Amino acid sequence: MEVKQVIAVRADLPMSRGKLAAQVAHAACGASDLAREREPELWREWVLSGAKKVVVAVRSEEELLRVFEDARREGLPAFLVRDAGRTELPPGTPTAVAVGPHRSDLVDKVTGSLSLLR
Repeated sequence: MEVKQVIAVRADLPMSRGKLAAQVAHAACGASDLAREREPELWREWVLSGAKKVVVAVRSEEELLRVFEDARREGLPAFLVRDAGRTELPPGTPTAVAVGPHRSDLVDKVTGSLSLLR
């Protein structure tokens, strides 16, 4: 069984590369913590297999929130990042969502149609 995490980040926001990387990292860590608490054996398998992560792009806040809600509806660990507003974005701006780590087939049900971030 393959286990992975997918992080969706908003491509419509004017974020520097560093800011975008930080938002992705916040999402990845947050969802990993949720998975470790909820399904420690699955989380351990993910870590031992290399902690696979895939970063994809969404085009809007609405699309990002849809990914988050779909993941939660499927019972997957999902973490939504809202920016603190200290640097480039207004406070509370939703920037990224991480789904998983969990079984790849289940994560793909939510994120499989999204394009890789380029």
